[in-house]
Amino acid sequence: MSKLYLVPTPIGNLEDMTFRAVNILKEVDVILAEDTRTSGKLLKHFEIVTPMQSFHMHNEHKMLDRIINRLKSGEAMALISDAGTPAISDPGFLITRACIENDIEVDCLPGATAFVPALVNSGLPNDKFIFEGFLPVKKGRQTRLKFLAEETRTMIFYESPHKIIKTLGHFAEYFGEERLLSVSREISKLYEETIRGSVKEVMQHFENKPPKGEFVIIVSGNQN
Repeated sequence: MSKLYLVPTPIGNLEDMTFRAVNILKEVDVILAEDTRTSGKLLKHFEIVTPMQSFHMHNEHKMLDRIINRLKSGEAMALISDAGTPAISDPGFLITRACIENDIEVDCLPGATAFVPALVNSGLPNDKFIFEGFLPVKKGRQTRLKFLAEETRTMIFYESPHKIIKTLGHFAEYFGEERLLSVSREISKLYEETIRGSVKEVMQHFENKPPKGEFVIIVSGNQN
């Protein structure tokens, strides 16, 4: 049966994998994986022997037509990213859109997404929020930060360890040093940590303690 499953995978703790996700990955004809080496460890742990095919941001445009044709021919496929839910700051949007345009059924399973526990754990308002993901690296970064300085809803960002201090510095510049935020790292892993406070306080923490792991930053909206 032609169908694409978007299957979330654990962001750290393998026990966060759902029974349904394991069953789907065992039943489909092929698994599209962002990094087959990373996903290979996950599949081995759950004794999943379904064939994998590489599908990532550098080849998704080239692969798309071929995959859609295979789905049209009756194959069932699952898309997984290295961690979390596909299409959330990971490949997934293009293939989902193409499936919908070609009347191929798409089913996204519920599961791990890094920003949800970080948001809930932050203690900041979560009734209304916006997900920004990774800020532009160079072009458009200043423009985006100027625009977001007036945002009243809680904001969610992703950041890598070697850019976290630089990004916090930009928050201090555009949002102010006293803006409240919460930074979560290594969510669900052994050294999981959440630091809460003003931009200035959190910057000082990571200047004294070199940042490691992947980061989710929750920033309070402008209340002025």
